This record gives sequence, C-alpha cells and structure tokens, in this order.
Amino acid sequence: MTEQTPGRRRAARLTIATTAAVLALAAATLPAKAGTTLDAVKARGKVICAASSGTIGFSAPDDKGYWRGLDVETCRAVAVAVFNDKEKAEFVPLSGQQRIPALQSGEIDILPRTLTWTIQRDGNGINFTTPNYYEFTGFLMPKNLGVTKVQDMKGASVCVQTGSTTEVVVNDVSREHQLGLTTVVFDSVSALRQAFFSGRCDALITDAAALASIRATQAKNPADYVIFPATPYMDALTPAVRHGDDQWMDIVTWSFQALTAAEMFGITQANIDQKLGSGDPRIRRFLGVEPGNGTAIGLDDKFAYNIVKQLGNYGEIFDRNLGAGSPLKIDRGYNRLFRDGGLMFPLAFQ
Repeated sequence: MTEQTPGRRRAARLTIATTAAVLALAAATLPAKAGTTLDAVKARGKVICAASSGTIGFSAPDDKGYWRGLDVETCRAVAVAVFNDKEKAEFVPLSGQQRIPALQSGEIDILPRTLTWTIQRDGNGINFTTPNYYEFTGFLMPKNLGVTKVQDMKGASVCVQTGSTTEVVVNDVSREHQLGLTTVVFDSVSALRQAFFSGRCDALITDAAALASIRATQAKNPADYVIFPATPYMDALTPAVRHGDDQWMDIVTWSFQALTAAEMFGITQANIDQKLGSGDPRIRRFLGVEPGNGTAIGLDDKFAYNIVKQLGNYGEIFDRNLGAGSPLKIDRGYNRLFRDGGLMFPLAFQ
C-alpha cells in the first residue's frame, strides 16, 4: 500500500468531514418520522379538527353547542379509532382562507371541512385521504330573476368566499360563456351569506349541498330560491392531513373507510353485535374478531367495530345529517355505494 502524504491525509480528512456534514444536514431536513401526529394526539388526549363557521349538515353546533354534521362525524370516527371515544374530538371554526394554513402549521390534526381535492392543494403541503362527499359546485339565485342556468347569468354579481375553489370556478365560467360576472369576495361566511340575502349580490356560489343547507336554514322563504350547477363537473370533498406522516394518513383514511365498508357489509349500529358471530372471514377481520387489521396501522384490532358501534355506518350518518332524517332532505345521489349506482367505493379490510 502506498503511504499517503500529509497533503493527501488532510484532503481525506476534509472529504470525510464534508460528507458527515452533508449527511447530518440531510437527516435534519428529512420529514418527521411516521407516527408523530398520533403521538401528539395521544399525549393531548383529543383530536383537533377544522369546522366551518356553521354549515348545517356538514359542521355546525346545535342549539346546545354540540357539533353535528357529516364532517364532524368523520372527525369523530378518528377519535373513536384512537381513543374509543367519539367525544375526544375538538372542533375549530375556520374560514376558507384559514383552513389549509391551520393544517400546515399544526393548529389542527385533520381538515375535513368541505375541502375539494385539487392538484394544487395536493402539492402544497397537504395529503388528501378518501372522499367523504361527492358534489357539484352550484349557484343559488332568487327565482324572481328568472335565471335557471349559467348561460343566462350575463352581467350578474356573485358572492364568493375567498380561499375557496369557487373563486376559480366563477372566473372560468365567466370567461367560457363570456358572461362578464362580477365577484364580491368575502372572508367571513356569515358576512357572505348576509350580503347575498340582503341583495348585494345576484348569486351565491359554493357546493350544492351547502347551498341547500343555506337555503333551508337562512332564507325567509326557501321556495323563493333556485339552485343550479355552475359546471358539468363533480368535486370530491375530502378530509386532508399534513404531508410527512404516513401512519396518520392511514388512520384517517381507514377510519372513514370503516363507515362505508360497514354499510357494504350490512352492518349497522343496531345489529353490529349480532354480526360478531358472522362466518364471513372479511366481516370477522373487519370487526376484529380475527386480528390483524388494526395492528397494521397502529390501532386496536376492534377500531372499526368501535367506530360503527358509536356512530353507525356511512348511510346512517348521511341520513341523519343530510338525508331523509335531517331538515335538508338531500337525495344521496352520487354518495350512494358503488353497488347502488354511486361513487362510494369501500376498500378491502384484509
């Protein structure tokens, strides 16, 4: 072996030191290890979720201050999965502009607040889990204006919430149909709705189900208003989590999947204990009679059983918040299971 000169030895030491520094920097900039959100949630003793400022059917406090709605129960399902207690969930009302920064900063653990899954949001520090509602964007307008389709809206003014995808939709619709629409932008949901019903804007734009909620609960005479699609496209409203924590994403995803899978299996809040005796291997694994599913994502094997026992299946949740058992009476439509002609497709618990 050739003996190294002092210069070569110094160069070698410098190379080793530089390599070590690069590796240390790389380690420091890697995402936090999976499970950190779960650890924080457990240490805190509750899961914190975003809520709207009051969209009945999705997230709004009732007259006793208890939060209710489809998005609320999506969050409660995660609380059951982690703590076996649906009440270990806290809700933070956030505007459309506040909701994504609140998730990115760690102020909330889950963002289930009527959030449309888009490519730009997906690439901006958040991960979408699985859709909990499919809907089209619509316009709400007074019937006395005689407008029932987008093409007749020329020159109309539209109330829009800042920080929402509806800002883009209004501009796209106006440009496509050469309508010359004027937007009146609000950060506050309450100010937005008040402005519309006071006549400041000709139209209000948001998700059609939210429009149905607004019309049913805030219009003096709901029959005086019409809702129609803004575009021919559907949106997937999807709970989101932060980038960098795969285990937490799995927990949120499969907590919601438990609701749709239960409906597919014919499991309800009322009959779930009877189903424990099922001979179907998939149902037995789903309910934790046979182990493995919960352990795979760091939960109790009975997490799905606990969720359905406390909340019911997706159909039950939909009916009491949005459907036949609610004041809104919204047809389930695309939110039926795939076997019933809808888009809800439960994944495999195996």
